[in-house]
Amino acid sequence: MTLRAVLREAVTHFKRAGLAFGHGMHNARDEAAYLILHTLKLPLGELDSVLDRALNLSELHAVRAILQRRVRGRTPAAYLTREAWLGKFRFYVDERAIVPRSFIAELLRDALAPWVADARRVRGVLDLCTGSGCLAVLAAHAFPNARIDAADLSAEALQVARRNVKDYALGKRVRLVQTDLFDRLAGRRYDLILSNPPYVGAAAMRALPREYRREPRLALSGGRDGLAVVRRILAQAATHLNPKGLLIVEIGHNRAALEKAYPRLPFTWLETSAGGDYVFMLRRDELL
Repeated sequence: MTLRAVLREAVTHFKRAGLAFGHGMHNARDEAAYLILHTLKLPLGELDSVLDRALNLSELHAVRAILQRRVRGRTPAAYLTREAWLGKFRFYVDERAIVPRSFIAELLRDALAPWVADARRVRGVLDLCTGSGCLAVLAAHAFPNARIDAADLSAEALQVARRNVKDYALGKRVRLVQTDLFDRLAGRRYDLILSNPPYVGAAAMRALPREYRREPRLALSGGRDGLAVVRRILAQAATHLNPKGLLIVEIGHNRAALEKAYPRLPFTWLETSAGGDYVFMLRRDELL
């Protein structure tokens, strides 16, 4: 069989199975193509050039095996391949941490311009709820003179983050901290606090597809209305920001609820590929 035929077969299988996507790929064809190319160790960005490549029997068995695991276990593709991509950056991931994905990653490509005028002047960054450590790694590349604290409550997630920090040789610049938000960061101040915290509300948690329920609940559940962790961040962030510091937080579909809960906070909503409703920014003086 050709790769084209296997891909067509996989897409049909995925659609019939009713799989849910959103862990890097957003449709059946993209995810099937990724799993096939990864399994065959072919370049991920060169699908069209290999579509007519014939698979030998062992390759066909290997491809069909990983596709079956995706369907039968409803396992996110990233957990099957042990990798996730944010732009050109590859991250190791397994079931101990949420699959890397964040609109903040898009904003870090341009070092948060224009909100940060000079990336070289950023000296301290906190990645709160770091999970796999992906935003900490991206921040270290965006702000070359900064030291990064990557904080998370989960010791298991921090083990995954430690591997990614090591893979990018950032051990001297990225410090991993096990803490419940700011509890073990007393006295520390930063130019930037970045956070992609748990923000899924209770009703939405009950309705999550099986793929999302394979991820750590701790990394997803944001309490009754999805804002439990965000409220704590807003209450304490100013204490940990330098005078001109910025707080940047991703909150999913909770913009309306957040603005209703904090009508006096002048949120700045940052534009991402999904629109301007998912990531907010506040300056330290606005938090005060």
